[in-house]
Amino acid sequence: MQDNGTEVTAAGIARLAGVGRAAVSNWRRRHADFPKPVGGTETSPSFALTEVEDWLRRQGKLAEVPLRERVWQQVAGHPEGPVTALVHAGCALVLVHDRPTLWQEASAGSDARLAELLPTALEQVLTPRLGMLRGTAVPFPTPTELLPSAPLLRGAADLAEELGPQQAYEFLLGRHLDANPRQYTLTPADLAALMADLAGPARSVLDPACGTGALLRAVAPATGQELHGQDSDPGLAALTGLRLALQTKGVVRMAAGDSLMSDAFDTLRADAVLCHPPFNERNWGHDELAYDPRWEYGFPARTESELAWVQHALARLRDGGTAVLLMPPAAASRRSGRRIRADLLRRGALRAVIALPVGAAPPYNIPLHLWVLRRPEKAPAQPELLLTDAGASVPEDRGGPDWAAVRDAVLGAWRLFARTGTAPEVPGVSRSVPVIELLDDDVDLAPARHLPPPAAGGGPQELTALRARLDETLRLTVDLNPRAHDTADRTRWPLTTVGELARGGALVMRTGGNGPHARVLTDHDVLAGTAPSGTLPGAGEEPVLVAEGDVVVPVLGGGAVARVIDAATAGAALGRNLTLLRPDPAALDPWFLAGFLRGTANNRQASSYASTATRLDVRRLQLPRLPLEQQRHYGERFRALAGFEDALRLAGRLGEQFVRGLYDGLTDGTVAPD
Repeated sequence: MQDNGTEVTAAGIARLAGVGRAAVSNWRRRHADFPKPVGGTETSPSFALTEVEDWLRRQGKLAEVPLRERVWQQVAGHPEGPVTALVHAGCALVLVHDRPTLWQEASAGSDARLAELLPTALEQVLTPRLGMLRGTAVPFPTPTELLPSAPLLRGAADLAEELGPQQAYEFLLGRHLDANPRQYTLTPADLAALMADLAGPARSVLDPACGTGALLRAVAPATGQELHGQDSDPGLAALTGLRLALQTKGVVRMAAGDSLMSDAFDTLRADAVLCHPPFNERNWGHDELAYDPRWEYGFPARTESELAWVQHALARLRDGGTAVLLMPPAAASRRSGRRIRADLLRRGALRAVIALPVGAAPPYNIPLHLWVLRRPEKAPAQPELLLTDAGASVPEDRGGPDWAAVRDAVLGAWRLFARTGTAPEVPGVSRSVPVIELLDDDVDLAPARHLPPPAAGGGPQELTALRARLDETLRLTVDLNPRAHDTADRTRWPLTTVGELARGGALVMRTGGNGPHARVLTDHDVLAGTAPSGTLPGAGEEPVLVAEGDVVVPVLGGGAVARVIDAATAGAALGRNLTLLRPDPAALDPWFLAGFLRGTANNRQASSYASTATRLDVRRLQLPRLPLEQQRHYGERFRALAGFEDALRLAGRLGEQFVRGLYDGLTDGTVAPD
């Protein structure tokens, strides 16, 4: 499968060969026969993929380019850009998935024949699956447009044989999203699943700001289901439509355009609406949409774009249908939106406001809210609003929320409330509030303002137990405190580097970030010393699983940190921005390796510094060449230091909880000052 038109950058060459970009720069300087640039710029040149592959193979640096890597490079180097390449590849993969014999007939022969026959074949498959095609979200490719993509389409079909059509597309799309993190706002899969569960089973679902389709992908399949999506980015709408067509057997209706300004589904009455709208937009159509019939609950102020999305969602629901929207916390309390909030409450449209833990979704530094709404069939006689603070009862760490605990807290309260219209009060966690209590001058719906406080520190018994744990941990830190040693002359050893050890077979290096996996060790977990807390979405690649005795090193942030994997962490997948070192036990002691990698001077000389970040080149980290027995002697010392560090960390967390509980108890009267 030759493709002389595909170009690859230095970063792509590094990925192909499994080296850093610095190595590619060295090859260009040292080897006169290295391929010459064929495009790009002086500072970021591009090279012909086939020439690069041939050179790497001649140098013995590459036996064969992996199929998935070749196909990705064809996507990244497509003359019309990666979005067009992904649209064409997605169309072909839907054909491979739904009508494999039709693909085989079209692909038999030359590229020109494939480009000529494919549009007719695509029309037979995509029209019933996507409903609308020409001039809408998924553009109908012509033979002229398809001809440059023919090698890519054949490669995508080969990749589908290896991974399956859906996983092949997920791999390619996932690579594109990872390569453009600032271009797309992603809804985390755990949050999408929670929102879909709150909405409940549905045959027709709309996401009017669908983005990459995370919310529609989370909807439970149903017979005769129709998924409707719209996004203002035409390219993203096309990619999402094809992504959904590969996942679901139902009909996908996808449109491009701004849902507020140009609603493609103005006659739809869906069972459910799920939406992660853009926040804090001033140019949402305030002047143009002043008399729009969707504003049943009041005309939103220019600063209240989120309330415009709320009313748009309600307008697209059937009577009794449910909408779940992700909202910024300010939307629950801004004075400019109080009249609309009041009318939503009076008419029984707003059913629940749920505060999520910090870090649930971007922007990760604020606790976002979920609003659950129902299009009222009739006004309730004595309406109530469910207020839940999922962050109050859920422990958090630097790895993000505990989603299992979040789901239990939220769905437990909501399902009871949805059945009965009321729910029991759980101090600090949830409460069913009569609407009349909320209709004051502010109509402030922030859950924390209306929930009764929990018992101080969990109550007197919990404070006593916490004090006992703190005392025990503090005694442990004394026992583990490293003994002082006499000073000695500085020892000078012969040094080696991690890169040299890897080349010699003393250890294996791997990088993380592949998926899918439900239990992932993140860089935050390593830095904070916590259990695996992340997840990896399906990306068509096998995850790297950590084993007991591995050493894991974060590569971002500038901290001198290395963690030896224990039995409790073994089996987790390696997350992004982490490098795994798997030492040969006959050559290297893992604690010796981790200890020397943590040296401050060692990290300083192996780090590179940009304007906003520090990156560690793990291959440049140094450690002494010592016999294994001497390594183990150092390793025992480093293991004791790590235990002392863990005890200090635990004592700090317990101390913070205990102090906070005492402050709460003294200020609310449950703890006496003497």
